Formats: sequence, C-alpha cells, structure tokens
Amino acid sequence: MFLSKGIKFSSFFCVLGLLVACNQNVDTTNKEASIQITDFANRTVEFAEVPKTIAALGSGDVDLMNAFGIKVAGKPTKEADNLVDSSLKDVPEIGTTHEINYEQVALIHPEVVLANVAFNQDDVTAIEGVGSKVVLTEANSIEDIKRQINLYGQMLQEESEAAEITEALTRKLEEIKNQAVKENKRVLLVYGAPGTYMAALPNSLSGDILTHAGGINIASDYPALEKFSQYAQINTERVVEANPDAVLLITHGNPGEIKKSFLKEMEQNSAWNSITAVKEGKVEVLPSELFGTNPGTKVTEAVFYLVELLNSME
Repeated sequence: MFLSKGIKFSSFFCVLGLLVACNQNVDTTNKEASIQITDFANRTVEFAEVPKTIAALGSGDVDLMNAFGIKVAGKPTKEADNLVDSSLKDVPEIGTTHEINYEQVALIHPEVVLANVAFNQDDVTAIEGVGSKVVLTEANSIEDIKRQINLYGQMLQEESEAAEITEALTRKLEEIKNQAVKENKRVLLVYGAPGTYMAALPNSLSGDILTHAGGINIASDYPALEKFSQYAQINTERVVEANPDAVLLITHGNPGEIKKSFLKEMEQNSAWNSITAVKEGKVEVLPSELFGTNPGTKVTEAVFYLVELLNSME
C-alpha cells in the first residue's frame, strides 16, 4: 500500500516510532565511519561497515547488486519478470523512484536504499528518518552505468570485483561493435505514451544505446526540454524533413496497444504518412525492460537488440 493522498499515515508513523525507539537503544558511539563514498548528487555517504541489507528503487540497481552476488532486501514494485531473477520473487516491494512505499521501507529497515538523483533527492530525509542510508545515482549513458558499478564497488569494498564487471561489460560492447549497423540507419526514438510523446536525445540512455548500436539519432539537434534535458518535443515538420528509416517507441505500456495508438495518431496527421518508416511499416516498440528503464549490466543486451533490429530493416 502506498502512502498517497486519501490513505492514512498512522501505521507508517507507528512503525517509524518503534524503529526510532529501537535505534535510540543502540550504542553507536564507537562506530566511526570506515567507508566513505560520494554519490552522483555529490553527497558524502558514510558507512561504519559494508552494508548487508540493501534495497533498490530501480531495476538497474537490482541487476547491479546481483552482479556483485547480492540479493536485495527490497525491490521495485511491479518488476519485469524477465529482468529480475526468479530468486527475488518473494522479496518485498518498496515502490519505485516515482512513488516510494515508505511504510514498507520502514518495515524492511535496510541499511541502504539505492535511489535516483533526478527523482529522489527530496525523499532522502524521509528515508534517513527510518535509519537507512541513501545513495543517489542515475544512468543517462552506458558510462553512467559503469560509474554506478564503480561506486557500488567502493560501497561494498569490492573494487576488484567492480573492475571485473566493468571490463566484462566493455568487452561485450566491443564484440557487439563489430556487428554494429553497417548502413546509416536514421532513427527517431520516441519515448512516452499516447498524448505525451517525446523524442529521446543522444544524452539519454536509449539515445546512447542507439549510438553504440551504430544508428543515427535524427533528433540530435532538437532543443532539450527544460525539466527533462534528455528529451525534446517532437516537431512534425522536422521529422518529415529528416525522413527517418525507422521510428522506435519506448514505453511501459502494452506494446501492441501502444503501437496501434501511435499509428492512429500518425494517421490523423497526413504529414507523417509521407515518412519512409511509416510507409514501409518500420515502426516498432522496443522491450521496456531493456529500454524503458536502466537495465544495468543487461545494457549490452539492449545494444545487441538494436543492432539486430536495425540490420533486419532493409
């Protein structure tokens, strides 16, 4: 149950009160910080010892913890079955980066919660209020995912393991690069849902994946949105002028319904019907577990998926 408008907060504060009372009885005077890390929000986070219970609000963090051999104590709500290992089936859900289940976080009482810079900075105080540390990161590029791996390696005192994970990811990307799109496939990446479509820019994770796959992002010079600098408003005239070879949709909804809805909207604007991708039926919905979120180490699968998809489009 989420703590949102219209729902009572009493149970949450009861749990919080109990946890605070318990924490007051714990002697922490001799627990000096032995581990210090700087997260993506430039916050210094200190640990007296390597955290043993870790909860994650994003699927990418779940995957990265799994890469370190750690089973999270709390996972994101409604996680994709093919993204999270079946061994996590019974792990409690703690909400998402957009809507945290504070009551569940308080009940689990993890030593650290892995959260997102863009969405959760205002949630730090509340999470720390139940005695959990917060580490903020983000993934707007493959390099960001490597930075996450290195940061978590520091937190877990597994720097050597982090280096191995990063090197393996880099090697895989190099292998895929040899199979990258040979022809200049020009692509419009569309993110969102009916009525709220945006163009994904090269500085977004999906845009960076497209670059690694060898595709050309036709929205590379579109002006970024003020609040979401990785995305831009779709300008129909500019899209028609660029005439992309493929239009790829990124969404969390039902793929079939989203594609049908998008095509219906395009039909209402005759200009879209002149685009090569629309005329030749090269409008596809990308797997949400690989493109609609940070896939962690599975980002290599996302790049390979795009390479194969674009190469299949003659």
